[in-house]
Amino acid sequence: MNAKERVMAVINHQKPDRMPCFCANSTVTYEQMEKVQAFWPTGHEKGEDMAKQALAAYTVLGFDAVRVPFCQTFEAEALGCGVKSGGTEGIPGIAHPSPYTLNDTPIFPEDFLSRGRIPELLKAIRILKKELKDEVPIIAGIIGPFTIAGALIDTVPLLKASFKSPEKMRPFLEIGQKAGNMLAKAMIEAGADIISCEDMTASPDLIAPKTYRDYEMHYQTAQFEGITVPKILHICGNVDGIVAWMGQTGAEILSLEPKASAKTAREKCGPDIILMGGVDTATTLFMKDVETVRAGSEESIADGIQMLAPGCAVAPGTPIENLLAMLEVAKAH
Repeated sequence: MNAKERVMAVINHQKPDRMPCFCANSTVTYEQMEKVQAFWPTGHEKGEDMAKQALAAYTVLGFDAVRVPFCQTFEAEALGCGVKSGGTEGIPGIAHPSPYTLNDTPIFPEDFLSRGRIPELLKAIRILKKELKDEVPIIAGIIGPFTIAGALIDTVPLLKASFKSPEKMRPFLEIGQKAGNMLAKAMIEAGADIISCEDMTASPDLIAPKTYRDYEMHYQTAQFEGITVPKILHICGNVDGIVAWMGQTGAEILSLEPKASAKTAREKCGPDIILMGGVDTATTLFMKDVETVRAGSEESIADGIQMLAPGCAVAPGTPIENLLAMLEVAKAH
């Protein structure tokens, strides 16, 4: 099987020739940048360099998918948030102050898809499609409604509102839902094969599970509606308390960190959900040696993972040999 056939076999509940290995989040590292001679910050800003960096996941690492973009600021910037550069070594972040307060009425811009760096992101996907054709799946990332809402009014006021005045969150969640849905459709038209939704602020580490159930789940489900390709949902941290609801959003694949239990996800979501993850990106892939990576990979597979992956975005200083060790384990299964 080629990489795309392998990944799609698992998604379609068919038997692949081996376990796929790729990431729902960014896999760019400094070593890969050197090998493909494409660097930050232009990898966050220009479609050509963005495509070169994404291709490294396949050409340098041998992973079974490539992924753009490498930060979580594209929708927020197009919605009016300021963005601070990560320079040559980091990723862009949301700048302060936020464009709205909790009592404001947010406005969705009609020219959303032409704002900020979104045109360069779409260009990168078109370049990747031309290079990879149907050999390797292209994963395109969107941000979940709760995280976009946090960018629009700042995370702390949003978290306070989730306890004190949750109904006030709805206009911002709706804007976030619409932004991700519209961007996803444009990326599919450009050539994306899979949509990966990161919703970091919706983690049970930050909000109560009932807030996810009563508010975020509705908008996350609405964000996925109309997206015609397979969808990955990634929420950071231990999601055992909300994973059953995550499995009801319309995502075919759940991306899990090692803090979460694949066994629990399987019990609560049933046999149809595909589980990917869950090698720890900080304490294992970034800081440990090859043997520890192999052991962590085997542990994830034993827990029920069907697609081996880093549990979250790869730290840019992660050694290539550690990522290759993870792939070696996947090839043995």
